[in-house]
Amino acid sequence: MPRIERALLSVTDKTGIVEFARALTALGVEILSTGGTFRVLQEAGIAPLREVAEVTQFPEMLDGRVKTIHPRIAGGILAVRSKPEHMRALAEHGISRIDLVAVSLYEFEKIAAKKDASLEELIENIDIGGPTMIRAAAKNWQDVAVITSPAEYAGVIAELTAGGGSLPEETHWRLAKKAFATTAAYDRAVSARLAEIPPTGDPLPATLDIRAPRTLSLRYGENPHQSAALYATGKSGIAGAAQLHGKELSYNNLVDLDAAWHLVLEFDRPASAIIKHTNPCGCAEVSTWEKGSALAESYRRAFEADPVSAFGGVLAFNKTVDAETAKEIAKTFVEAIAAPDFSGDALNILTSKKNLRLLRVIVEPPTLVVKSISGGYLAQTPDAHILAREETRVVTGRAPTQEEWIALEFGWKVSKHVKSNAIVYARAGQTISVGAGQMSRVDSVKVGAMKAVLPLQGSIVASDAFFPFPDGVEEAAQHGITAVIQPGGSVNDNDVIAAADRLGLAMVFTGVRHFRH
Repeated sequence: MPRIERALLSVTDKTGIVEFARALTALGVEILSTGGTFRVLQEAGIAPLREVAEVTQFPEMLDGRVKTIHPRIAGGILAVRSKPEHMRALAEHGISRIDLVAVSLYEFEKIAAKKDASLEELIENIDIGGPTMIRAAAKNWQDVAVITSPAEYAGVIAELTAGGGSLPEETHWRLAKKAFATTAAYDRAVSARLAEIPPTGDPLPATLDIRAPRTLSLRYGENPHQSAALYATGKSGIAGAAQLHGKELSYNNLVDLDAAWHLVLEFDRPASAIIKHTNPCGCAEVSTWEKGSALAESYRRAFEADPVSAFGGVLAFNKTVDAETAKEIAKTFVEAIAAPDFSGDALNILTSKKNLRLLRVIVEPPTLVVKSISGGYLAQTPDAHILAREETRVVTGRAPTQEEWIALEFGWKVSKHVKSNAIVYARAGQTISVGAGQMSRVDSVKVGAMKAVLPLQGSIVASDAFFPFPDGVEEAAQHGITAVIQPGGSVNDNDVIAAADRLGLAMVFTGVRHFRH
């Protein structure tokens, strides 16, 4: 492979660029650079060093939009060394070859992550010259090495040193493929983000562009005969969480952790969720607790609702897990825990269980919800509705007491995260039992009552969708519930309300449904 004699360095990410340039000059490589990169290298005393404007005999212009797009730069990169006519063209126009290009692009994705970023701000952070240089160098890969990440610097210098100033052909090819992947990902990021700003105000993109690198190969999928992997779009949420301890995560772990995480994010006060097969078997929120950790108390209350199902479950917490909470958790077998963080003492306690998976999760803003179906995808905005008491409607003769209101609002939050048909028995800040995923709503009422460990007397019922007939409310009343929260909207609403009045129940209509399939 040809010896590298001249390099173009133009990077947004300045990590390691001075050291890289210094190592190149030590190998006899001349450095060309632009803008901020040139100033950083000049201040570091890198020599020989030439500014691109000196080579092109044309200044940077249009607020830096035009710097490297020039025949003296593009020609030096694109000329195929084995073609005499290309070499004659370079000589005729006084263009020097460029043998190495190191470019990192404007941080468009960082700006794009800001939900309030203006269209003007997004447009200004779209790199033009950078992708052009990268693609040109990658196209001429056999003659030009192209570097798109600081992670490559040390390896490239080592190979140049060992190769007497040349890189192996396989390195050129590997770098070129990575370069094309880099520009492809960049273009997709731009396209996807701009698609979120349609002129019609439609919250869904006109084209669904899904691209995420594989971050974890899983042993298998939902069942051992299925292959699976995790793909993550960033460092937030369950997909981007940092695993602090435990054996490798499974497909089912990740699905359950995601369900648990979304549930605890419903609450501002210390809250715990215990999930089994994506459904809550226990959830609790504690406002104040004077006998120790409020988070630990929320876990105790969540656990006592269904200790049998909690065995081997997945947990999530919305606050940092402390030592008292960790001690409570350690009393039974659980598969995995997601939390914003863990105290040092909590880690010492929990890491004594070598297989327990611990995930530190960064809260992510609501994003598009996507599911695959045969032949395509379904996409929807997240179910981020927050119930306001003043927007509800009391439809029975008796209004809920303050204690019932607190229980109804709590149960309503949990019902959003239970598979339909969903019924949640709850008291203020605590689930009592859950009936999930039945084909008829009255059966979910019965299942929830059947599974109850704690007394149902005096609890409330939250239903994710309307009661189509009075039978569901009548069944719940047999178990001692005192109030009901549901969307309303059935053709039989009047019959359901009449049944509630006859049974002395308070009933609230929300006007909002929370189906979860």
